[in-house]
Amino acid sequence: MPVRAFQWEDGRLRLLDQRTLPNREVWLDIRSYEQAAGAIREMAVRGAPAIGIVAAYGMALAAQSGVPRETASALLAAARPTAVNLFWALDRIGRLPVWSFETVLAEAQAIEREDLEMNLRLAKHGASLVPQGARVLTICNTGSLATAGHGTALGIVRTAHAQGKLRHVYSCETRPRQQGLRLTAWELLKDGIPFSSIADGAAAWLMAQGEVDLVVVGADRIAANGDTANKIGTYALAVAARHHGIPFVVAAPSSTVDPATPDGRSIPIEERAAEELTEVEGVRVAPAGCPVRNPAFDVTPGSLLAAIVTEQGVFRPPFLFQT
Repeated sequence: MPVRAFQWEDGRLRLLDQRTLPNREVWLDIRSYEQAAGAIREMAVRGAPAIGIVAAYGMALAAQSGVPRETASALLAAARPTAVNLFWALDRIGRLPVWSFETVLAEAQAIEREDLEMNLRLAKHGASLVPQGARVLTICNTGSLATAGHGTALGIVRTAHAQGKLRHVYSCETRPRQQGLRLTAWELLKDGIPFSSIADGAAAWLMAQGEVDLVVVGADRIAANGDTANKIGTYALAVAARHHGIPFVVAAPSSTVDPATPDGRSIPIEERAAEELTEVEGVRVAPAGCPVRNPAFDVTPGSLLAAIVTEQGVFRPPFLFQT
């Protein structure tokens, strides 16, 4: 069965807690917009499209409880600042002419349905960029767990595999939260796609050895000029790929494109708690008092990209996304 990250059921949102994967599959019952915001903030759900969908369902839960639209939207918007899909979904809900549970729920379900459809179209476009027998490198998790289903960058991998074009996937572990090792590996194992998990620092060496043909990553926000915010470590992969002459492709639905943000310098970068870096499963691995910087994202200049793929097609540089 396809992996599902969430489902609306009996008046509440059931959410697969990604913090417990791959060891345990734990489902959370989200019954309020506060719980939805907490799940986004604490990364029980992650991936820009999935965050937007959960925020939309959070708004439905707020309407169900008679909470004012502005109150719920403000709390959900504050949960994570970088992923533009969160604000896109809240804005779409905010423009509804009627603030009622039935109206908001229908819109949230439409957002989820449309995201799956976009992923499938995006993956088909992106698979056209995958050469026969390709060895593809990716980072973080961009699959069904990060979306309504199928995935963005990992969706391209899935479609290319189904077309018989894929030879192997290299999945970066993605420090410090290890979404690649915990989540992408879990999805690839379920799908029977040949892959190897690698340390983040091994990626450039594999490129140097001629073992990577294509890098495909997701995005949390794409500026008008193609500058792309994604999981920390993505920029380093793009620099290494350019040095070794390897195409570097970003895959995201059009809702991730933010024409109102002119370039990467205008993208807010979330800084997260030091414990994500200094502890592993609650066990301290750094000296007490160790100073830490923990940016969750970096920005890859559009000039380093071979293409940006959305459900609308393949876009080549120079990029100029307009409203």
